[in-house]
Amino acid sequence: MKKAAVLILTLILAVLQAGCAARQDDRINVISREAGSGTRDAFTELTGIKKDGTDNTVMTSEITSSTFVVIKSVSVDKNAIGYASLGTLSDNVKALSIDGIKPTAENIKNRTYPLIRTFNIIDTGALSRQAEDFVQYIMSSQGAEIIEGQGYVPFAQGQEYHIKEDMEGRIVIAGSTSVAPLIDVIADEYKKIYPDVEIEIQQTGSGAGITSTIEGACDLGISSRELKEEERLKGARETTVALDGIVVIVNLQNTTDGLSTEEVRQIFTGKRKAWKS
Repeated sequence: MKKAAVLILTLILAVLQAGCAARQDDRINVISREAGSGTRDAFTELTGIKKDGTDNTVMTSEITSSTFVVIKSVSVDKNAIGYASLGTLSDNVKALSIDGIKPTAENIKNRTYPLIRTFNIIDTGALSRQAEDFVQYIMSSQGAEIIEGQGYVPFAQGQEYHIKEDMEGRIVIAGSTSVAPLIDVIADEYKKIYPDVEIEIQQTGSGAGITSTIEGACDLGISSRELKEEERLKGARETTVALDGIVVIVNLQNTTDGLSTEEVRQIFTGKRKAWKS
């Protein structure tokens, strides 16, 4: 009898351990951006993770400092979930539908996709000749064509850009790691027109870029969120360049194809901890 009881107890423990291991293997690993990130600010606002001014992102989330690190982290972890800009996605991760709507440029353009934010150029009104001209190029019809070609939605179809004479100098741009790749492509095209203009892009995050612009440490800031009232009071102003979708991403091994906004909120606030709930 004693041997039978020991055997039964052993079997019960084995089943319990297997169940615990299965649940552990099914855990959700949340990947988020750092505080001050424009992408994080927009994502938490749009999904309701931020409530009454408080960001309720789960404390156990893995914090990363750039869009590309989020994508890399999700690509190597089958249990991970994160978020990134539509234009920065790669084939190494899976983009999820949200509320049944796929994250495509067309669905951003027609405003049916629920997680849409703006890409903005930040300045204080005191622009150098070359910085002012670069902004004009971004907002021109030529700039809009480049923006659309990169998978984003131009905020406005501007006037045709006209080439100036004797354009030279240096433009320092700082801010969002999501906006930077787009501005980098536009800058390359601009420098084909003006090879004597040097454009330096520092990927410091939206908040840091806005601060640098206000303090005069750079010529232009780039932000993936709108300005806060206190930033406007310090002299910052914004020009919206494009519309972007924030895409919720998972590992390619994940069988999930879509989530509701409520499910996203539950996962990123820690209320839902496993993929099979």
